[in-house]
Amino acid sequence: MKPFSTATIADAATRLRRGEATARELTEACLAAIARHGEATNAFTLVHEAAARQAADAADRELAAGRDRGPLHGIPISLKDLIDEAGVPNTAGSRALDDRRPRTDAPLVARLRAAGAVLIGRTNLHEFALGTTSEDSGFGPVRNPHDLTRSPGGSSGGSAAAVLTGMSVASIGTDTGGSIRIPAAACGIVGLKPSRGDVPTDGLVPLSRTLDHAGPLALSVQDAAWVWQVLVGRPIEDVDRRAPAGLRLLRLRGYFETPLEPDVRHAFERALVRLAAAGASIADGHVDGTDTIAKTYVDIVLPEAAHWHRRLIDERGDRYSPAVRERILHGRTIAAVDYLEGLEACRRFAARIDALLDTADALVLPTLPITAPVLGVQEIEIDGVTLPVRSAMLKHTQLFNIGGQPAISLPIASGGLPVGLQLVGRTGRTRELLEVAAGVEDCLAV
Repeated sequence: MKPFSTATIADAATRLRRGEATARELTEACLAAIARHGEATNAFTLVHEAAARQAADAADRELAAGRDRGPLHGIPISLKDLIDEAGVPNTAGSRALDDRRPRTDAPLVARLRAAGAVLIGRTNLHEFALGTTSEDSGFGPVRNPHDLTRSPGGSSGGSAAAVLTGMSVASIGTDTGGSIRIPAAACGIVGLKPSRGDVPTDGLVPLSRTLDHAGPLALSVQDAAWVWQVLVGRPIEDVDRRAPAGLRLLRLRGYFETPLEPDVRHAFERALVRLAAAGASIADGHVDGTDTIAKTYVDIVLPEAAHWHRRLIDERGDRYSPAVRERILHGRTIAAVDYLEGLEACRRFAARIDALLDTADALVLPTLPITAPVLGVQEIEIDGVTLPVRSAMLKHTQLFNIGGQPAISLPIASGGLPVGLQLVGRTGRTRELLEVAAGVEDCLAV
């Protein structure tokens, strides 16, 4: 499926500098898309109409005066509604935080402003980022623009829906177990979880301080690379594109190849055939201990979430959605020894994954074993196996939060709903992963 919008940052930046468009016109186009798609998708909790127009006008004045802050200058970008903006409500998708107004910008927001980005609004999410479908939100469920009966993925579902429909040119999400890559795959766009520590998470309502990451959702790898460079505070450069010829990919087997929905399996296999035909070598790889991934994740995330929520949930627990409240309270029951063993398991998994990458340029696997599920469905049967929807959606992504490696989801050709291909790079080498992803994107262009 093609995106609803084809206005990449690269396209928009070129038009701005050629005088073919203004930042105000780009912003008005996004606001018109919000008027067209916003209510149906429920992608936004707050739209900064007046402030966005003012920021766009300021960007136009600066560009006209010869002050060019780089590719993001004048580009409308949305923020997941758990990232601090000074003086703006930060609800984390919950009515329990209706009155939370931070005094300062999160560091990543300050960097976006310094790059000249136009912050157009705040996107809806699964409450407190503790879910994969974006349906448990104090603002109501987010809906997938491809099929409004289905989930856009989560927890950054509003961000993915906003980018897909042109309501913003890019968006900033967060990813604790897959919450950037899952909605990117479910909606058919690009989603990057950078390497752990790349992007500051100060000024974000945390889910798990150990596993939280922040990063971009966009329409192309180049767009994601530019936004990532701004978020980490690096000089902005075009990403080099590694041609598939000679690329060494390691396909993860076992836990990551079954169960898979038929549409996912067929799309993934076709993508690998195309990459091999273009000259990539594809070998098989295995990760030891995959039967402990889910427990390791839960034993870290839920106690850390319960700690942050310890007062809020006691004082305002009636304002939480029941499923999210139940999961957070479960975190109080996890023993300290299990939490500490989870942290030790993170270090072991990190070493195992990086060791696999000693002989490969990237790991490759489907981002999701399923396509976007129908909202409200709790379980799904795949290959004769019944799984909770939440578990199925986390299955291929959460390991790389545990290990901390950079991981990116790219859309690949499918016969129906969107399917994502996930590439994983070595710890601390997000830029190298982006170079691989850019070459793969060219080969698999949908």
